[in-house]
Amino acid sequence: MPPPRKIDLIPQEIRLRLQDLLKERGFSDYVAVTEDLNFWLEEAGLEMRVGKSAVHSFGQEYEQMARAQEEASAWAVSWMEGNGLEEEAKRHNVLFQMITTLAFKVMKSAMLKEGDEIDPKELHFLGKMLKDVMSSSGIREKLTADERLRIAKEERANAAETAVKAARQAGMSSETAEKIKADILGVSNG
Repeated sequence: MPPPRKIDLIPQEIRLRLQDLLKERGFSDYVAVTEDLNFWLEEAGLEMRVGKSAVHSFGQEYEQMARAQEEASAWAVSWMEGNGLEEEAKRHNVLFQMITTLAFKVMKSAMLKEGDEIDPKELHFLGKMLKDVMSSSGIREKLTADERLRIAKEERANAAETAVKAARQAGMSSETAEKIKADILGVSNG
């Protein structure tokens, strides 16, 4: 197994600052970014220094991961909004982002261990996660459809009661009013 890269050895807090700086600078100006990183390392009392090529390599990997996350998020939001599920889109968007991030980390880790090859078991695991998310989406859609059906029935019942009251006020017989109610509710009367 190859030794870990210097960039992977820096503390998490500094790595997060580096990621923010890379985004802020549009994944460019690697000379200045490297200078800032090395200043932060020195400021933290660490004696390690990271070269521009290592920062550039890390920046490209991070940019690819960030783009993949954005694409996954945009796709998830678009798909859910296209299906009339705007409120649920926000919650599922977070879930898709988490899965995208996890997928990237798993693939990156596997590629570092195996020399740019991904274990089929890892891909199977990621596929199963995506399948589970889609399955939960289907369950949610069924619950949403059931709720819409319940609301429609409730509205028909209210409309039927209103029609019965209006029919009786208009002087119609109880039998005629009940027939109107049955027609509105979609049930046979008798």
